[in-house]
Parts: sequence; C-alpha cells; structure tokens
Amino acid sequence: MTTRCVHLDLLESLDSDAFLLSVRRFISRRGKPYELLCDNGTNFVGADRELQEAFSDMGPQLQEQLASQRIHFRFNPPSAPHFGGTWEREVKSVKTALKVILKERSVPEPVLHTLLVETEGILNAKPLGYVSSDIADPDPITPNLLLMGRRDSSLPQVYYDSHNLLGRRRWRHSQILADNFWTTFIRQYLPSLQERQKWRTDGKELDTEQVVLIVDPQLPRALWPVGTVMETFKGPDGRVRTAAIKVKGKTYIRPVARLIPLPKCTEEDQDSSAGLSN
Repeated sequence: MTTRCVHLDLLESLDSDAFLLSVRRFISRRGKPYELLCDNGTNFVGADRELQEAFSDMGPQLQEQLASQRIHFRFNPPSAPHFGGTWEREVKSVKTALKVILKERSVPEPVLHTLLVETEGILNAKPLGYVSSDIADPDPITPNLLLMGRRDSSLPQVYYDSHNLLGRRRWRHSQILADNFWTTFIRQYLPSLQERQKWRTDGKELDTEQVVLIVDPQLPRALWPVGTVMETFKGPDGRVRTAAIKVKGKTYIRPVARLIPLPKCTEEDQDSSAGLSN
C-alpha cells in the first residue's frame, strides 16, 4: 500500500492451506507484513481462524515472546469490494489483461507461473513519480526502486521467428504471453490514467518543464520512457494538441493523448523512500 508494489503468486487451490503456503513464500521473499488487508474470502477467514487457534494453543511464555510477530488480518465489510480501492484496481488491471490473452485456453503450470512473475516485473517497473534534481533527465520513482533500493534490471525482450512462434519450447510460449500482456496492458490501463471529459469541461493543459510518461505501443515491454515537456503546440481551436518531449537528449513530437503527467515527489516522499530502502 506504500510502494504500490505488486506480488503475484500461483496457487493450486483456493483453500486456507494454499493461502498459508503462499503467505510463507511471501514472507520468505519480501519480509513479514504487519497486517493483511483482504476481503471475506473463505480462504482468508479460515487462515485467520487457524492462525489464531494455533497461537492460543501455545504456552503463556511462548505467546509473550511471539506476540510482536503476529500478523493482523483486517477484513473489508461483506459485499463491499470497493473498499479494496488501490489493490482492487491493480488486481482488475492484471485480470483483465490475462483474460484477453488466455481467454479459455489452458497453459502448462510453469508457463503460467513464469508469465505471472514477468507480469509482476512489468507492473513494478512503472513510474510513480519523479525526483526533482539538476540533471537533465527525470529520475522516475518505481515500486521496484522503493522495494529493492536500486534501479530495475529487466531482461531485454526476445525476438522470435515469425514462422515458428511456439514450437515445443515452453519458455518461448511464456515470452509470447508476456508480450501480449504488455500490449493489452498499455492499451487498456494507461489511457485510464488520463482524465478525459470531452464536450463537458476542459482539463488542465500541459505546461513546459512538466514531466510526463510517454505511451508508445511500439516499444519493448516494461520500457516506460519518461521525458520533459520542452514546448507545446496548439491546434486551430487554441487547445494544446501536441508537445515536444525531451528524453535523454533527444526530442520527440507526441500527441497529448499519448502523454501522462507524473507527480513530483516531495522531500518527505524521498525521506520515506530512503527509509523503505533501508
């Protein structure tokens, strides 16, 4: 909820045992959370009850020693998925893209597991904002940066022979699905970040020196180009329609519909980020 980082895991079922195994894997990789926010799924409620029963069966001295290690479950009200807010929006964006890619097809478990992990990397590499500095190029803040304390080290996209896309290689199959996820994600999710109220009210126009994220479906997956608006160009109606964006020393002309303004991270945000990295 602080870093907007997404962790995706593949469960073999929706029972409490599968969920508790997933929690153990999560803690081993990410660290122990203080609390878990979730809906009233039977696997979540059952896991909470089972952990409480296991804790109550311990001796008083052991309970006192482990009291600080307890994980608190906080449940949403029944029939209120909108209480999820941020995480429900992330889950929806992933599920929508996966439904478009997979449809009714079934894929081998290793392929699906690899697809989910690569999808996690794509989502955690998206810029959240930028840090003001004296360097020419903006320095975007990503969930991976807050989580790992360093820049993303994504693998380059693989190019394939168009006459033999799948074959018998499962790793190639997972890469094709990851490419399809990226294409669907930027087509459906990124436009939702722009507030468009056509024919009703005018939104705030782009200004020079504003930092923006460029939406480019032609770029390889997990590549989020961030640049600075150098100049804006108005159309015959007097509204800004295109802009010149400077990215790493090069200038590109892009329509406003392909530009998403990024918020500026304040000094308080930077201090909290440093604390998370530590």
